[in-house]
Amino acid sequence: MITREIGQTGISVNAIGLGCMGLSEFYGPATEKSEAIGLLHKAIDLGVNHFDTAEMYGMGANEALLGEAFAGKRDKVVIATKFGPLRDKSTGEFVGIDGSEANARRAVEESLSLLKTDYIDLYYMHRMDQSRPIEETVGAMAKLVEEGKIRAIGLSEASAETLKRASAVHPIAALQSEYSIFSRDIEAAQLPTLNEIGASLVAYSPLGRGMLTGRFTAENRPADFRSGDYQPRFADGAYEANLALVEEIKSIADGLKVEAAQIALRWVLNRGDNILTIPGTTKLANLQVNLGSGEIELSDAQMATLNALADKVQGARYNEQGMASIDA
Repeated sequence: MITREIGQTGISVNAIGLGCMGLSEFYGPATEKSEAIGLLHKAIDLGVNHFDTAEMYGMGANEALLGEAFAGKRDKVVIATKFGPLRDKSTGEFVGIDGSEANARRAVEESLSLLKTDYIDLYYMHRMDQSRPIEETVGAMAKLVEEGKIRAIGLSEASAETLKRASAVHPIAALQSEYSIFSRDIEAAQLPTLNEIGASLVAYSPLGRGMLTGRFTAENRPADFRSGDYQPRFADGAYEANLALVEEIKSIADGLKVEAAQIALRWVLNRGDNILTIPGTTKLANLQVNLGSGEIELSDAQMATLNALADKVQGARYNEQGMASIDA
């Protein structure tokens, strides 16, 4: 197991955590509750102690699931959750982003209640509220730290400039952003800034929303939110071209007698000692594969082959609307 600290908080976690979103929404129907709780309990048994959720995942259902699963196990887990994006309770439609102090306080109280805990280890602004200065939002979050409701502050998909401004108000423990062999746009500005301010990167979708696992084919395409226009890399044409790139990852995996997913996760972990990952899964077998990536070693030549793939990827990581909400 690879253990790394979240920023400079003193909170140490397994560098391979668990993104819990897919247990409740987006990747098909919600996992049956007893099955989901069983997976979360097994994850703890296997050494996972960093669990990532958000207010918007299932509109509270995901946090409630973790709250029930972690009853009596709070000392074994580090819980990260997020606020900011707002959804219509009746339709699920996204209706805006609110980084105000009033919304931060409403959201944290609801999360604490659903999670059945009196503190949150890592609390993120999920997307930046571009209608107000980041100093206002982080200032409100800093008050929650002072009150003991949260232990550390994070931002998700923030720009380097936002990170710097935020860290001048209160230490920022982590940036959560998509980062994988296929998604490396944060390397130019955000990663150097994280080193400068002493923060960690928590990499979500380190497996490219499943594409880097090698399990998809032209005939076996995901039939969920990835099949719409929200994920251009899964669109006709781009999908097939990107699968061809995955074959290069699978070739390295075959040579080492491991899984493509393990190669993809090991690549991310090799990119910096302050990088953590939160691959999501609903299946125990996949969780076990992911955790095994910590035992793999990649040569300089193998890393170079993987490094070259990002420039060949077709399609942005979100559609135009989604891209407008990142690097903000």
